[in-house]
Amino acid sequence: MRPANELRPVEIQLGYLPNHPANVLYKSGQTIVLCAASVEPSVPPWLEGKGKGWVTAEYNMLPGSTVPRKRRERSKLDGRTTEIQRLIGRSLRAVVDLRALGERSIVVDCDVLQADGGTRTAAITGGFIALAKAIQNELPGITIGEGPLRDSIAAVSVGVIEDEVKLDLDYDLDFAADVDMNVVMTGSGRFVEIQGTGEEATFDDSQLTEMIAMARRGIEQLTQRQREVLQSA
Repeated sequence: MRPANELRPVEIQLGYLPNHPANVLYKSGQTIVLCAASVEPSVPPWLEGKGKGWVTAEYNMLPGSTVPRKRRERSKLDGRTTEIQRLIGRSLRAVVDLRALGERSIVVDCDVLQADGGTRTAAITGGFIALAKAIQNELPGITIGEGPLRDSIAAVSVGVIEDEVKLDLDYDLDFAADVDMNVVMTGSGRFVEIQGTGEEATFDDSQLTEMIAMARRGIEQLTQRQREVLQSA
C-alpha cells in the first residue's frame, strides 16, 4: 500500500501528439489526461486593443474514461465540467503575465482519457506544461520567471480517511474520504485556490494544517517534475 504522504507514480510524455506543437500526456497513477495548448493570434472582443492576451481552458472526460461509460456533453456542459474548466483557467492565468503575452490567446484543452480520481489536479499540473511549451514556442528562450511565465502552477488532492491525512487521492481513497481537499499552488509556494469539504464530517485546525503541509510537499515534487520536463524539451 502507498504511504500516506507519497504521490502516485507520475509519468509525463511531452509531445505525445506528433502533429501538435504543445501537448503532454500526463499520468498520475491510473488517471490519464491529455493536455494540448493552442495559440490564436487574437483575443476575445472585450480585450481587443488593450494590449493584453488571454488564457483559458476546456475540460472534458471521454466516454471511455469511466465505467460505466460517461455520455458525451454535446449541447450543454454539466455543472461539474463547467466548474472544473473554470478552475483550470483561473489557475493557469494566475501565473501568466497577460500583458507580456501580447494580443494572443492560448486555449488549453484537457481531455481525460482515464479517470481514477484527481482529474482536475492532473489537468492543472499537466495543463501548465502544455501552456509553458506553447509560450516558449511563441517566444523562444523564455523560461519560468521570465516574460509571460511569471511562475509555475501545480495542484494535488489531499484528504482525511479514518482520521489519517493522505496525499493524492485515487478514486477509492476519495470515495472513502471523510474530508477531501484540492490545493492549487505556484512553484514559489503561493496559493491560488483551496477547495476543502467535509463529507458528512468535520475537520479541525490541526488536520487543516497537516493537509496543507502535505499538499505543499506534494506540489513541490510536482513542480520539480514540471521543470525537468520543460528543461529537457
